[in-house]
Amino acid sequence: MAYCATASPLHLDCVITVRVNGQAYDVDVPPDMPVLWVLRDVIGLTGTKFGCGIAACGACTIHLDGQPIRSCVTPVSAIAGKSITTIEAIGQTPAGRKIQEAWIAIDVPQCGYCQSGQIMSASALIASKPNPTDADIDAAMAGNICRCGTYSRIRAGIKRAAGEVA
Repeated sequence: MAYCATASPLHLDCVITVRVNGQAYDVDVPPDMPVLWVLRDVIGLTGTKFGCGIAACGACTIHLDGQPIRSCVTPVSAIAGKSITTIEAIGQTPAGRKIQEAWIAIDVPQCGYCQSGQIMSASALIASKPNPTDADIDAAMAGNICRCGTYSRIRAGIKRAAGEVA
């Protein structure tokens, strides 16, 4: 739901209801504010990270109705009436829980900054393709950059989780 009123010719105020991790929030923000900033600065969920601001690195990945999206370029007006899942709640899903367990078991992260986005993309992959091929993994993870270069551990974590989910 969104209710917008023109406060001045240059400013549009909106109260938008967003559903994040199963909870509804009424946020009073400009309709073009990126979801990332609504999550971090308005709602207070800081697990989703800012990386590049142009949807190129994947650090800001969240799920919108179960599909991974880049929250740094998605306006909050686009998510009204839809369900958002963030890293804070992904462990409550079967695929997300298995990915998190695999990440811990084989020490996937190095610095960890990109890992919330990596986990969100990997859990969406496992949820949609419980036994992904290497090509499936490459396609699903292509937009997630790890500056530490832990790609082989990320792939191993996905394969481990897939074996446990299947």
